[in-house]
Amino acid sequence: MSRAHRGFTLIEVLLATALLVGGLALAFATVRSALAISQRGEQMAAHNERMRAVEGFLRRRLSMAMLTATTPPDPTREPVYFLGEPQHMVFVSDLPGYLGRGGPYVHELQVRGSGDAQRLDLALTLVQNGERIEETPPRPPEALADALRAVRFRYRGIDPRNGQLGEWQDRWEDTRRLPSLVSISVTPRQGPAWPPMVVALAQQPRGARP
Repeated sequence: MSRAHRGFTLIEVLLATALLVGGLALAFATVRSALAISQRGEQMAAHNERMRAVEGFLRRRLSMAMLTATTPPDPTREPVYFLGEPQHMVFVSDLPGYLGRGGPYVHELQVRGSGDAQRLDLALTLVQNGERIEETPPRPPEALADALRAVRFRYRGIDPRNGQLGEWQDRWEDTRRLPSLVSISVTPRQGPAWPPMVVALAQQPRGARP
């Protein structure tokens, strides 16, 4: 019988099978790599979208902060218009109707947790003349961002002694007035830090009721 009619030898079949298996493995690895890249891209896009949404929300709320008391009237002490600490901030700002009843709400930003498991919570409470009006059912705090490594609030305002813009401070000591600028820095557990956020607050005369 001539060679042309002998068919394939066992070695040729094994070699072809090995090449086929190698090609399928390479194709599978390529597909898996493409899927992983696609998933990372989707996660990054979702992270960036969340970051922009939180940043936009905080920027709008802070820029509309009011010189309105966050505590009930007390003739023995000054009202608290703004409370600023490194990881805790309280102020009053208008809230759109689609997020609540509309009107002035106490906004309380609080960093909770520690290490690489920190989160940024926001509690919203309707306020009238310094009196907080609890909703029924009670409105729990909302997590604006989680899986964070570090969150820091800083404040800057006019120095009443010389009328000049002062240095950045980790605490806003004068609760009777609003700071001129608020800085919020956020570093997630994974990925780069959020772009620095610096918000200018509208300055209002003492006793103004927006």
